[in-house]
Amino acid sequence: MRQFIDTTSTTPIGIPASGDPLFQPCRLGSIELPNRIVMPPMTRSRASQPGDVPNALMAEYYAQRASAGLIVSEGTWISPLGKGYAWTPGIHTPAQVEGWRTVTNAVHAAGGTMFAQLWHVGRLSHTSLLNGQAPVSSSALQAEGVNVFVDTDGKPGFVQASMPRALSIDEIHAIVDDYRQAARNAMEAGFDGVELHAANGYLVNQFIDSNANTRTDEYGGSLENRLRFLGEVARALVEGTGDKARVGIRLAPLTTLNGCVDADPETTYVAAARLLGEIGVGYIHIAEADWDDAPVMPADFKCRLRAAFPGLLIYAGKYTAERAREALREGWADMIAFGRPFVANPDLPERLRAGAPLAEHDRDTLFGGGARGLTDYPVLTAGDRQSSAASHP
Repeated sequence: MRQFIDTTSTTPIGIPASGDPLFQPCRLGSIELPNRIVMPPMTRSRASQPGDVPNALMAEYYAQRASAGLIVSEGTWISPLGKGYAWTPGIHTPAQVEGWRTVTNAVHAAGGTMFAQLWHVGRLSHTSLLNGQAPVSSSALQAEGVNVFVDTDGKPGFVQASMPRALSIDEIHAIVDDYRQAARNAMEAGFDGVELHAANGYLVNQFIDSNANTRTDEYGGSLENRLRFLGEVARALVEGTGDKARVGIRLAPLTTLNGCVDADPETTYVAAARLLGEIGVGYIHIAEADWDDAPVMPADFKCRLRAAFPGLLIYAGKYTAERAREALREGWADMIAFGRPFVANPDLPERLRAGAPLAEHDRDTLFGGGARGLTDYPVLTAGDRQSSAASHP
């Protein structure tokens, strides 16, 4: 359901003044979402080897969290050159597609809705992950000081991302085709839609942000040219899914994560939002900078994005339940994504509804391993719910 600001009220039309805005239903095209809580993409590095195949453990993990209004899968690489981290799943081979079908079947059986996040890391990779090949990017600029997760004879570790080479125009067109096919693969695997990872310094972001793109052809220089690849990929995903509403785009306007910085992010990303609105994608998923002392995303910037884009707007970035409710009531957000809280709280929506305390995740089990720190976090007991109700009359 698209939210519009009523100029006579601070409450968005479609969200009642009374009641909990986190638990109002939301429509995404033909999909009815039961609440406005999103589980965003989070790399967990549990894909089966060899082949980076999604597995039953991952299916259990996502199904446990199916009470989210929308689940977006961990980043899922679209082609061999798109891989940047060890043990992450792909959606490129028949085995990977079949593995993802196991996951989506489990999520749907639990009543959930799930999109696949399609991922090409570009320069944020290492030759050891690419069969000795150099990573590719908009430009031959190394992401200095950025480490990637590799597997050296079964031993995980972080190493400096390798020096990339610039893509030719023919190669850019081929990657657009890879995205289109990945969207088709995702629909074959039973996903409800796809999200393009165009944030956090990965390939699409390497074209958008001015400091990462030194091209002088039609994919570089002017803002229109730097947004060209984003637009071509977004249209390819619409073709691949067959439904504009089943395509989302993740952007990170102020996040300098992984070395991408833009000289004028407000101008750049309002233009990107306007372009995506013209294409007609279902949602934009904004990743706000969430580290200590990170730049705050101004409210007027969020309002400019709202004015530029007619679809749903999802925000992520250390939101508490109260901050989330405030964002929904103010109208510049339609849904809120809770990342780390979903790791340790498989029943997060129930905990937010009850005002129950949230469990803390184990940092040592975030990347790689087995069930520990993935599927063994407990849900609320009846006693927990009674205690929360007593403390929140």
